[in-house]
Amino acid sequence: MFPKSYSLAKAMGCCSCFGFMRKPKRKPQPVCRTNNNLSQELLLDEEVDDEDEGSCSYNGEYTRTAYEEDENELPNRAKRSEEILRLREQNGMICRRVPVKETHILVRSEDEDGNKTINEYVRERKIGAGSYGKVVLYRNSVDGKHYAIKAFHKSHLLKLRVAPSETAMTDVLREVLIMKMLDHPNIVNLVEVIDDPNTDHFYMVLEYVDGKWVWEGSGPPGGIGETTARKYLRDIVSGLMYLHAHNIVHGDIKPDNLLVTRSGTVKIGDFSVSQVFEDDNDELRRSPGTPVFTAPECCLGLTYHGKAADTWAVGVTLYCMIVNTPLLLPNEMNPILKDLLEGLLCKDPMQRLTLDAVANHTWVLGEYGPLPQYLCWCKRTSMRMEESDGVGIDTLMESNGSKTDTDLNHTD
Repeated sequence: MFPKSYSLAKAMGCCSCFGFMRKPKRKPQPVCRTNNNLSQELLLDEEVDDEDEGSCSYNGEYTRTAYEEDENELPNRAKRSEEILRLREQNGMICRRVPVKETHILVRSEDEDGNKTINEYVRERKIGAGSYGKVVLYRNSVDGKHYAIKAFHKSHLLKLRVAPSETAMTDVLREVLIMKMLDHPNIVNLVEVIDDPNTDHFYMVLEYVDGKWVWEGSGPPGGIGETTARKYLRDIVSGLMYLHAHNIVHGDIKPDNLLVTRSGTVKIGDFSVSQVFEDDNDELRRSPGTPVFTAPECCLGLTYHGKAADTWAVGVTLYCMIVNTPLLLPNEMNPILKDLLEGLLCKDPMQRLTLDAVANHTWVLGEYGPLPQYLCWCKRTSMRMEESDGVGIDTLMESNGSKTDTDLNHTD
């Protein structure tokens, strides 16, 4: 029987620091191990190699360095992730109308054909790999649908240091907490969490997006073309605007973390380095994401604004979709597209385009017009609470051109 201290609920109470650095007792060390195979997930399959206690791997990349920080510098940012999210839930500010299923009993077995099973899920094949293991495709024997399952060994994650005061478990727990509150057509959906306190296994059951990675279509020198890139970018911006509106910084926007459905809808995935904030003060110290997509200001060892860093990463991603060469904008490039890229990739974060400006840029509007206004569930709740003067929410929705309940319930 595995010690109950390794259960997810128990771990949440002791290692759910929200990524705001405590002042370390000694000079911190950077990430020790690198892996150039970019990957969507921080994962484990059923088996995992033993790691040394001192190893410090993070998401397969040399992604971040911890900096010393005065604990009093950001006094209002010390709340842990679960406290922030619990407060939002108490105020009806969780977007999900259907909660993530939480299962605390794990049965690992095989079906009559010798396929491994996790509860009602039947393993089919590996569909991805991370620095800690695999992403595996499973079929639900009850509803027949396919799901992508991320599997972790809790004891292994607790041994892996990603910062002086944090382990890989810290990031995994934060990722789960964040995804539990999200519901948007351009964000991968978390369906179920399986955490049996009597075992070392922990699973995240995610919707399976059966299309290609954005990256897989952007390899040729000519890229995927402006038409497809514009469509993809609109989805990316829409999903990221939703996150930022909820004071969530993704922290690792890049082609590998973007999935495309068969109908061509882009969904943002991998929230393993994401951060949540109480308000619009999105200052961070910890270097995020993947180096080639990291904004210049993140590398200075000073505080930086997470939302602006996300926007830079969007610009690099757009560039990757258009041309697969070092960052040098061709003279023959569409001048309107060139203007957008220059605005996104402006090294001064104060002068960089905001997502609102990107959403209203002439190139993004194209022949489609304005981005659809997504009225999420928590916003609808807030509007109901603020209703006054007899103005109903239906009237507000009509005046804003917002999506209807039918639109909100639509999935690919």
